Amino acid sequence: MVIHLGQCHCGRVRFEVQAPARIDALDCNCSICRMSGFLHLIVPASRFRLLDGANALTEYTFNTSVAKHRFCKVCGIKAFYIPRSHPNGVDVNVHCLDAATIEHIEITLFDDTRREASTAAVAHLSRD
Repeated sequence: MVIHLGQCHCGRVRFEVQAPARIDALDCNCSICRMSGFLHLIVPASRFRLLDGANALTEYTFNTSVAKHRFCKVCGIKAFYIPRSHPNGVDVNVHCLDAATIEHIEITLFDDTRREASTAAVAHLSRD
């Protein structure tokens, strides 16, 4: 495990996340992930810390309103959010992490049209 630093585009929202240097990421095909290009790294909330920018965040929900999509009000980047699949965790956008601490990224496709089966198939990626 290493500490990865991350931020939104303008740098107002900054965070750190404890995760392996070799990241197993998910590429989801749901409407919001497909349109925004979010690359998922889901971690327990205990391994995520917001360093700065809580006041720069705004929240968007849709459909079931379980997922809490948080965006920087200034630059519009969603660097992390609370996912519907893991409401007690944090889903970090790998594209927002500092590349210096990343050794490798393995990407697994997540088929949202088969949400239950896909969630079960990748459950090992978000264990504490």
